[in-house]
Amino acid sequence: MIEILLVDDHELFRAGLKSILADQPNMTVVGEAGSGEQAVEMVRAAPPDVVLMDVHMPGIGGIEATRRITRQYPQVKVIAVTALSDEPFPSKLLDAGARGYLSKSCSAAEVAEAIRAISRGEHFLARDVAQKLSLAHLNQAGQRHGIAQLTPREMQILMMITSGQGTQDMSDSLFLSPKTISTYRRRLFEKLGVANDVELTHYAIRNGLIEKV
Repeated sequence: MIEILLVDDHELFRAGLKSILADQPNMTVVGEAGSGEQAVEMVRAAPPDVVLMDVHMPGIGGIEATRRITRQYPQVKVIAVTALSDEPFPSKLLDAGARGYLSKSCSAAEVAEAIRAISRGEHFLARDVAQKLSLAHLNQAGQRHGIAQLTPREMQILMMITSGQGTQDMSDSLFLSPKTISTYRRRLFEKLGVANDVELTHYAIRNGLIEKV
């Protein structure tokens, strides 16, 4: 059973998430917090498996709360939940220790997919977030280069590769054939000018997508 703590200063949003997760097998909401400070205290009292963390809240906010939780309790996996309009660049949340990044407009299925993914030790980047991340890498002349060439699906697969997942793991998680995953991997290598998974990971670190281990 995956134990989940919901953190958001809007009670209605927490209620919506709780309702969504109630329909998911092997998931249970064990607590709710309305601020970053309260979240840190609740994790200290009884660490859950996963924290769904809103970014913008009164007090220390979601980024600092994520940093404190993941530094003190590395076994707790945090998924940042954002409104996207003026959010910090995803790398800031990854630097703080978040393992996943969702927008509040994502589907119920994507929330469940993210929770299962990070519970397996993977990273998860929502498709609409991946799209925004790609657009953020447009240069001043408006030309696509590097990460900005990637489609949302390619960005998802990049994050999964750099978290150490194999072809079959990605195939099972994304409901794609291993052959399709291999095709995406080859496209990633071609677009980013890398030769293998190790070089891809170094590329992701240099561009602020993941933390250096």
